[in-house]
Amino acid sequence: MRGTAYGNLHCMFPTLQYLRRAAWLLWRSDDQRWPRGSVQLWPDHVPGIGPYREKTTQAVLSRQPPGSLILSVGSFGCNLRCPFCQNHEISWSEQARALAKTAETVSPEELVDLALRTRSQGNIGIAFTYNEPLIGYEFVRNTARLAKAEGLKNVMVTNGTAELAVLEELSPYIDAMNIDLKGFTDRYYSKVLSGDRQQVMAFIEAAVKTCHVELTTLIVPGENDGEEEMRELSRWVSRFRNPDGDSIPLHISRFFPRFHMQDRKATDVRIVKYLARIASETLEHVYTGNC
Repeated sequence: MRGTAYGNLHCMFPTLQYLRRAAWLLWRSDDQRWPRGSVQLWPDHVPGIGPYREKTTQAVLSRQPPGSLILSVGSFGCNLRCPFCQNHEISWSEQARALAKTAETVSPEELVDLALRTRSQGNIGIAFTYNEPLIGYEFVRNTARLAKAEGLKNVMVTNGTAELAVLEELSPYIDAMNIDLKGFTDRYYSKVLSGDRQQVMAFIEAAVKTCHVELTTLIVPGENDGEEEMRELSRWVSRFRNPDGDSIPLHISRFFPRFHMQDRKATDVRIVKYLARIASETLEHVYTGNC
């Protein structure tokens, strides 16, 4: 899908770790404003953006001094319907819709100004994350363009559910992406997530030609935890290389019961590590998360 105008979307926006002040950000359909939200920037632990979930993107940060920080910004809304969403309060729940009604706004210029003002504290750029940034890709594009002109890095954490025309607009300004490859069957994507695996695969294949890409797969018991599926997934990923010639890192993450999917236990750590060993048969960089 192309960027979808949801009217007003509430946006949560952490900045530097030690600021500890509250704000909310909001994206509007005029492409110019996000709501002001919780401001807090997390320290990164190389490789990775920081302790935010297990969705780390190492390329930009691994080339920075240890302890680099990045401004992480997110909104409300998503174009998938994952029943286990751990960010459901800001993605597609009724709570997200309610919070959007009280949001204040901030412009791309104000966001980049904040990133620049926190540069003296170690900030290297902006990460668009937490909810799905592609639903407000126009704001991401406008902000990332300004940030790039100021010498800031731009990182995006996304589910990859968008038309390639969207990627073409964003790619000149994005330095690194972590993309969810949530499974490797059409059934799982369509029946469980209300998504399109082929669209995500096409997005990944195009993205690796434009910037550093890492992938994350959350292992859900009874859904995508088979060894043959992991073999097929990792074999497909092994076909691609990042622009620097290095292989694509794969993060294999452990599921915990959340939101509408609380009918099963957390993924057995042994299964996560076993699937990681299988992926390592064809991939050079495989990491486990939430274990």
